[in-house]
Amino acid sequence: MPDTTLRQQFLEGMSRAAASVSVVTTDGPAGQHGITVSAMTSVSADGEAPTMLVCLNAASSVLPPLLENGCFCINVLRIDQQAISDTFSGRLPAPDGDRFNAAPFTPGPTGAPMMDSALVSFDCELVSADKIGTHHICIGAVREVRVAPDGSPLLYGMRSYLRAEKH
Repeated sequence: MPDTTLRQQFLEGMSRAAASVSVVTTDGPAGQHGITVSAMTSVSADGEAPTMLVCLNAASSVLPPLLENGCFCINVLRIDQQAISDTFSGRLPAPDGDRFNAAPFTPGPTGAPMMDSALVSFDCELVSADKIGTHHICIGAVREVRVAPDGSPLLYGMRSYLRAEKH
């Protein structure tokens, strides 16, 4: 039986670990899908290609298409893109019933939608997906990176959106 006290302490502790907010997208034979995440990070800049990982709940409707499509794009949102985050998380209704109407997207080399106005987008070819507990850790080889010339990341921590301050 899981330790509910430890789980609550973990959730409270993780709420204090601010993270950038990203929209993870995929497209291919299983169709176009996307979801808001904060669980993403780089794995390595070395090797044949840099690698990134994203963690998706095994119950997520986006996971099966991502696995079938074999690609994903991590689109890191700007501080002024909270509405896009809320649309892809389901907090706001999708414009005209399609989340991808919330912002302009262009297919990357893998076919995954890269958000034109993202702070940075990492287009990845899926190389590994392992289920750990309730989530899949999806690792991708980066095929293209698009970096905006300026902007600040949208952050999430303390159970709300946060602003980064430059010193």
